Amino acid sequence: MGDLAALYVALLTDLGVRDVTVVGNSIGGWIAAEMALADTERISSFVLVDAVGIVVPGHPIADFFSLSPRQVAELSYHDPDRFGIDPSRLSPEALRVMTGNRAALSVYAGTSMGDAGLSARLAAVRRPTLVVWGDSDRIADAGYGRAFADAIPGAQFQLLTDSGHLPQIETPGALLDAVWAFAQSRAVIRPTS
Repeated sequence: MGDLAALYVALLTDLGVRDVTVVGNSIGGWIAAEMALADTERISSFVLVDAVGIVVPGHPIADFFSLSPRQVAELSYHDPDRFGIDPSRLSPEALRVMTGNRAALSVYAGTSMGDAGLSARLAAVRRPTLVVWGDSDRIADAGYGRAFADAIPGAQFQLLTDSGHLPQIETPGALLDAVWAFAQSRAVIRPTS
């Protein structure tokens, strides 16, 4: 994960962007957390959305790789009947993409969705961070999310109602409102010439 985070930080440098708010969901939140530990000169803040990556006693991450698509939906959504995917209704191409995504997750995360040392390392984060969590997330529950926020100095925690592990799908308006409010409160205003 650290190598992947370094790649994304290098990309920001190559693109020449500044004052970036990095937003990451689930394993992308883990990558964003690792980015927060890297050289973050170009990054003004981070938003971790139902992120995985730390180990929290009493709050295990669901074993994603052992679950059927229906079980993943049950744990991921406040309303799994509305947002879950029925693989039998997908085209062969969509099934290949789904299988490829799952394989990529196993490459990046290994057999576990957590790094036992990450929580302690997060004490070094110096950029403003918002941790957003769906109140119905059963991949990693809200107690896990609060522990993630507590591991980062000064991090804010915001719970989204009627939302699960993927609020960008289930409650996109609420997530977007939270992200924009946080990012705008952290924006650097540069004088124009």
